[in-house]
Amino acid sequence: MSEVNKNEYNHVSEETTVLEINHLYKSFGNNHVLIDFNLTLSKGQNIVVLGKSGSGKSVLIKCIIGLLKFDKGSIRIFSKEIRNLNATALDKIRAKVGFLFQSNALYDSMTVRENLEFPLRRHWIKLSQEKINEMVSQALTDVGLVHTIDMMPVELSGGMRKRIAIARTLILKPDIILYDEPTTGLDPITGREIINLMIEIKTKYNTASLIISHDMNCVKSASDLIIILLEGKCYATGNYQELKSNADPKVKQFFE
Repeated sequence: MSEVNKNEYNHVSEETTVLEINHLYKSFGNNHVLIDFNLTLSKGQNIVVLGKSGSGKSVLIKCIIGLLKFDKGSIRIFSKEIRNLNATALDKIRAKVGFLFQSNALYDSMTVRENLEFPLRRHWIKLSQEKINEMVSQALTDVGLVHTIDMMPVELSGGMRKRIAIARTLILKPDIILYDEPTTGLDPITGREIINLMIEIKTKYNTASLIISHDMNCVKSASDLIIILLEGKCYATGNYQELKSNADPKVKQFFE
């Protein structure tokens, strides 16, 4: 593929469904983790999946990006059923889906610059070094850390490493961002900064985000819609105030 222009990553039009999950089932032996799970995510929308530890939140994300095979149901990303895609087609879909790991997953032996260049060099997109430099600079500008470009991850604070991980997620201008516990391990002030950054990214790029979190500050501030994952199912759905006011004890426990 030849040199891309700056608009080439704007794959999805406004008000478009970018992710559809229908009747999803996933079990590990007799452990039924996801049972008839359903979700629809639209461009420019933030959905938070809220659940207890071990409820299947991380399993859900791994199914979405193809790291785990689900047993039954459908996952459609940009109207493409991922179960039917070969490795090359799946890789092209993944180039439009950013994934923020809970652990950040930065390469300790690489500088910040090299960490951000890594996804650009491993995907099918062919870019000149000049274009790569431009994209790295823009991603670091978005997270306010241009000055760290030649630093090593070990030289960064926990909050800075999280921001660099977000910058790497942004580098391909994804239409969807999957956040796995984005504020875990951060102090409250740094956690708030990351939440604000997530909101800024949504506003600037009109991304759709699926956020896995049990941090109620994140759930309240970053969500347009909340899905409570309980007993493998979408047990309850609504905005923060609707669910906070829900009298069902199984819902209420998350908001006490």
